[in-house]
Amino acid sequence: MLKRILFSIFSLLVVIMVVMFLVYTAINRNVIFQSDDVWNKRSGNERSMYEYSQFQKYGYLDFVNYTSFLQSKYYAIYGDSYTSQKDYIADKNAIKDSAAFQNNESVQEFAQKYASEGFKIKYLAPITYKSGKVKPGGDAYLLAERERSVFQRLLTYLRNFITAETTKDVQDPELTDRYVRVEKDPYSGLFAVVGSGTTHKYLLYFDGRFPFIHQNWLHLNLGTSYTTYRGMEITTVMTSSTGDLKTERTQYPAKIGTDEYVETAIDFHSLTYNTGTVSASDAANFPDKYTVYSYKRDSLSILETSFLIGLMATVLQYFLGIPLGIWMSRHKNGFGDKLGNAYIIFVMAVPSLAYIFMFSAVATTLLGLPYKFANTEVRVLAYIMPTFSLAMPWIGSLMKWTRRYMIDQMNSDYVKFARAEGLSEKEIYRIHISRNAIIPIVHGIPANILGCLTGALVTEQVYGVPGVGRLLITALNQHDNGVIIACTVFYTTLSIVALILGDVLMAAYDPRIKLSGEGGGGR
Repeated sequence: MLKRILFSIFSLLVVIMVVMFLVYTAINRNVIFQSDDVWNKRSGNERSMYEYSQFQKYGYLDFVNYTSFLQSKYYAIYGDSYTSQKDYIADKNAIKDSAAFQNNESVQEFAQKYASEGFKIKYLAPITYKSGKVKPGGDAYLLAERERSVFQRLLTYLRNFITAETTKDVQDPELTDRYVRVEKDPYSGLFAVVGSGTTHKYLLYFDGRFPFIHQNWLHLNLGTSYTTYRGMEITTVMTSSTGDLKTERTQYPAKIGTDEYVETAIDFHSLTYNTGTVSASDAANFPDKYTVYSYKRDSLSILETSFLIGLMATVLQYFLGIPLGIWMSRHKNGFGDKLGNAYIIFVMAVPSLAYIFMFSAVATTLLGLPYKFANTEVRVLAYIMPTFSLAMPWIGSLMKWTRRYMIDQMNSDYVKFARAEGLSEKEIYRIHISRNAIIPIVHGIPANILGCLTGALVTEQVYGVPGVGRLLITALNQHDNGVIIACTVFYTTLSIVALILGDVLMAAYDPRIKLSGEGGGGR
């Protein structure tokens, strides 16, 4: 088992490296500007500099502007007044002369410093009219760039993959009382772990929202979305509630114990430290500087939406697939068996997109079910078509394999021996054949349950479901590299965990299987 886990971790790293190579190297990096309005409004050298800044932000390269170098150099000498100093202004204007700028001492210092660190020095000469006047966006620039290798990106990604909040997170000399302790939570009535000096005030708490216990202590840093969600952390994108604001009658932290209540959508469990100036109203409503908050919303997060639909589809497929497969095996070659096989052939042969549209056409016409997820007035009805569309092929798959395993077991010697002992066919099926036939199917249960978290790419896209599967499709269309890498890590990790849990479940269900490398039977 240890060997399996170590190999799984190695496999995950390889997959991440391959995807990073495809995203950052094999695909033209300029695709990230396809829907960038800022890029479209710029031209000349100004556009080139904007491209370099974006390439650095997206993780393609490291980039240093000569002007930033001068600011650091002269700020250390003159402080805040460096911008008015003659030598700073002279060095800054030196690059405007494309014929003599290389003779400038600061330019030479800049070039030597970053060339020794593996950077390439690049000069963007001024773009001028015939008269010599600089065109709009044509100012001269000097920069240093260094491409990042796949290994550098991987190490950078893994370095802060998991972080934990500590009492030293807040950089405020006025905050002297730093702690992590258990307190009575006035909003849930239960106990919660709270902190001072940590980024979040509530580190571990309970509420009435699934999965009912929540934490802000450990953070899984999957990356940042720059194209689709404009600088948001991807973990936040996947776990934050969606929909309209959900107000409720509650109290501000400073008003606990009084008779002052307000109708607000503020989620007081999301409070984070305010390093700036606290307004007068916040000072009256909050007992400390934990005054930054998010809001409660009335819909599930995209991760919860995918999981709910996937879980309902999984329950449906096992509830129908296994009993129908057993029934088909017991009535082999009968009308019901032939009808079941026809269904299996249909869902296996017809492309998923085709049968989804066929099913949606029937469901919307005959049953009046809503087609698009966002257009339904009764939210429960929005889940019906995506759930059934997702479950239909898996029901057919379970029917097929259950039928096959059952028929294989029916011809085994132990079944013949059981018949010779006088056991009824019902007892043989229930005690012997069913238990042995289900063994291969047991292995896939963890994968099906964890697979609910990954969402369904085609189904969510067709029905407009705000889930993880649709998130990946949107990221691919908009070339959002951070989301693509995050989804890769998320999907691959769940797949690996599902395989390992499947082995564990098989070993628990079948006494002939062991997880150790030793031979022999037994658990």
